Amino acid sequence: MAEQTSRTMHDDAPLSKAKDPNATSLPAASVTTRPSDSIASETVTVNRPRQQLYEFWRKLENLPSFMDNVERIDVLDNQRSHWVVLGPAGRRVEWDSIIIDDRPGDRIAWTVDVDGDSSVQHSGSVTFKDATGKRGTTVTATIIYDPPGGAIGKAIAKLFQREPAIQVRRELRRFKQLMETGEIATAEPPDAAPRA
Repeated sequence: MAEQTSRTMHDDAPLSKAKDPNATSLPAASVTTRPSDSIASETVTVNRPRQQLYEFWRKLENLPSFMDNVERIDVLDNQRSHWVVLGPAGRRVEWDSIIIDDRPGDRIAWTVDVDGDSSVQHSGSVTFKDATGKRGTTVTATIIYDPPGGAIGKAIAKLFQREPAIQVRRELRRFKQLMETGEIATAEPPDAAPRA
């Protein structure tokens, strides 16, 4: 059975388990899971309209602005893109991705191009739903992946904070900050002006 990590983040509250982690899973026809697969699912409420959030996310060139491990995304056509990502120990990983479900204002789902030679096999989706009480949009990102190197590879990725479940949580927090404030808070001090 696939290992599943599912969390929900509302506003600035700590992460907690989602009530129904399968509610945002990919359509059965679009993905096949294997016993070695892991599933990471995170949810955040963003105080912005869902169409605005969908449009920002759908323009794939925007994603590196809040996904700190993504070095670049080259859009090849309306469905295909080439990703260059920083993996554990500074290793670069590349793959071609195909959008397999695109519902404006509602959902984007993708999978790795099986004809490519990616060592990182994964698929996923991001959904946008109106939050209760007119509080913005509930954004849920779900990734189904087979970690390279199996359990050892997953442990190494966790050590370097590059494991998908950790990355999804971090990236949704950064997405929320960027969409609500226009910037992402960092713990790094700003560059100091030179002293005369």
